[in-house]
Amino acid sequence: MNNLTSLLGIKYPVIQGGMGNISNAILTAAVSEAGGLGTIGTGTMGPNKVEEIIQETKKRTNKPFAINIALSVSPYVKEILSLVIKYSIPIVSLSAGNPVPYVPKLHEHGVKIISVSASVRQAKKAESAGVDVIVAEGYEAAGINSSLEITTLALIPQIIREVHIPVVAAGGIGDGKGLAAMLALGASGVQMGTRFIATKEAPFHQEYKKKIVGATDHDTVIIGRAVGKIRRVMDTEYAQKLLQIEKKGTNQEHFNALTSEEFHIIGALNGNGMDGFMNGGQISGLIQDIPTVHELMERMMDEAKHQLSTAIKIL
Repeated sequence: MNNLTSLLGIKYPVIQGGMGNISNAILTAAVSEAGGLGTIGTGTMGPNKVEEIIQETKKRTNKPFAINIALSVSPYVKEILSLVIKYSIPIVSLSAGNPVPYVPKLHEHGVKIISVSASVRQAKKAESAGVDVIVAEGYEAAGINSSLEITTLALIPQIIREVHIPVVAAGGIGDGKGLAAMLALGASGVQMGTRFIATKEAPFHQEYKKKIVGATDHDTVIIGRAVGKIRRVMDTEYAQKLLQIEKKGTNQEHFNALTSEEFHIIGALNGNGMDGFMNGGQISGLIQDIPTVHELMERMMDEAKHQLSTAIKIL
């Protein structure tokens, strides 16, 4: 047990990343049951849908899980925070926006706050506001990323040097070696998204999982640079279509419409890479199987211990 696992009440220092509108109770509960921190990403979902997922997750596990709110994306921030309090959700992850206004009320109700940061400045601001954990996310990660495009390896030690609360590494991590590397850098744990998509419990389309398992080191692309809103996705027909639209010229409103959660669902849940996108991190090139969540977590812990032990012997 370290400072992160003790604080969050989990067995292993592994957090599931929020997955927006494709979030579900099945995977969230499986991650928590396996010893990590499962997360419901609320995306643009309305409070009724989020409440359904919370209720189902609570039926599947009595272990801690988190709610992720992308502050600049969700139209229902206040309503979802009310659900957090109503259902005594112990942990909230705040991303894509300023967490400061929400800290006092959440702490008043005993909720631990994770803030996703992509720079030292953001992390220091979040710590000053009183958040409990920083998730430092490099742009290797899937989905919406910071336009700063700082890699995880460069970002983690810089943030750790400047803050005094637990730091969790995200972006480009999918196995025990990645966990060991981040612990060696001083992180207290890791957050993963893409790796959990390629698990047996994850109720996503098999074409999505096959796309990840069959990926090479260059099978993800960045879209959105032309409008200052970057997102890392699997290299599909739809992703190439978006890149061509950017090349010809577009505006943020038009691009946002083409990358709304509607098209995320078409890609991830319907397996249709022609008409929708599939979020995917650069770690895809290392993923070669589809284990259960429990198998994945146990394997990661064993591999991390072995890797750290081997490194010490080398020194």
